[in-house]
Amino acid sequence: MTEYTPDSFKILLGKLIKTPECFTPEDLKLALHHLFTPNATLPAQIGAFLAALHIGKVERRPESLAAAAEVLRARALQAAIEDGDTDFVVDIVGTGGDGHNTFNVSTTAAVVAAGAGARVIKHGSRASTSSSGSADLLQALDCSFTAPSSSGTPFPIPKVPFTFILAPHYHPALAMIAPYRKSLPFRTLFNVLGPLINPARPRGMVLGVADRELGPTFAQSLRDGGVERALVVCGAEGLDEISCAGDTYGWQLEDGKITEIKLHPDLFGLSIHTLSSVAGGTPTENAGTFRALLNSGNDIPESLIPVLHFVLLNASALLVVAGLASDFKEGVALATNSITSGRAWDALVAFRTASREALKESNGSQNGRA
Repeated sequence: MTEYTPDSFKILLGKLIKTPECFTPEDLKLALHHLFTPNATLPAQIGAFLAALHIGKVERRPESLAAAAEVLRARALQAAIEDGDTDFVVDIVGTGGDGHNTFNVSTTAAVVAAGAGARVIKHGSRASTSSSGSADLLQALDCSFTAPSSSGTPFPIPKVPFTFILAPHYHPALAMIAPYRKSLPFRTLFNVLGPLINPARPRGMVLGVADRELGPTFAQSLRDGGVERALVVCGAEGLDEISCAGDTYGWQLEDGKITEIKLHPDLFGLSIHTLSSVAGGTPTENAGTFRALLNSGNDIPESLIPVLHFVLLNASALLVVAGLASDFKEGVALATNSITSGRAWDALVAFRTASREALKESNGSQNGRA
C-alpha cells in the first residue's frame, strides 16, 4: 500500500514547480491522493501546489482534467440511478466564473428538456460567483436535497424526468481542501472540475466554459471520461452558456470526434437579446421568473421573451445531444411545447415531490438509528 506523507508530496511538488512540462497525469493523480489523505500534506504545500498548477497551466491540459476527474469520481459517494444503464442520461452545466450573473438558464433549460422527454440528472451547487446557483434556485422552488447515507450506501435516484444532485453531498474529498481554495485569489483546478464529476455519469452533456481557450480542453476531457455526445459552448462575451446576444463558439463531440462549430440564435430560429435583458437576481426573484415562464401556457408575457429565448437556445442544444431533436430548430419546437403544454412545470413538480419524499425517508431512517 502506498504511504502518503508530506515528504513524498514534497518530491511531487518539486517536479511540478521545476519541470511542469514533465508533470504527468499519473503524477497529478498521486498528488491528489496526497491532498485527500489526512495529514499527508502541509498547508503551505497545498497552497504551493494549487498555485503551481495554475501558473504552469497544468490544470488546463485535457489529460490533467480527465485525471483529476477520475480521482474525484473514484472518491465520490455513489449514486444508485434507477435505469441508469439503459437510459441516455444527460446534464447541462457551466463551469461558472463568467461574471455576467445571468438568469439560471441551465437549470431552467434542464427542466424544460426533461419536460420534452430527456432524462436529465443535473449536478450542481450553490452560488459561488453569481447571485443564484442552481441549488439556490431549486431550494427557492421548495425542492429538497438528500445526502447519501453516511454508511456509504448509494442513495437511490428515482426515475423522474429531472433530478438534481447537490455536489457537496457526493464529494466529501473537496471539503477537505475548500478552506485553501477560498483563501487564494484565483480560480483553481477544482473550480472547473464540477461538470466532469457528476456521480450519475451522464452519457450526454451540454457544458459551458467562460474561457474560449478551455473549449477544446473540456471536449477532450469529456471524451476521455466516457461521455458519448456533448456540446461544449462559450458565448463570445465569455459566457458559459449559449449566448442569446450573438455568437457562441462550440465544440461538438460525437462518435469520438470533436468538431468546432459556431452557433447563433439565427440557427435556432430565435431573436437576439442583450445579456442585460436576461440578467439574474436573487434566488427568490429567479424562482418567480421560473414560475411565471413555466406556468404561462401560450400567453408568455412580452417582458419574459428574452429569458424564454435564452432558455430555448440551451434546452434545444440539450435535446439535440439527448438524441430527441435532429437539429436546433426542432429542439426549439420541442422545448417550446414542453413549456406551453405545462410538461416542463410537471417535471419540476415531479422532482420536488420525489425530493421531499426522499428527505422524509432519510430523516426517518436516521431517527430510527438514533
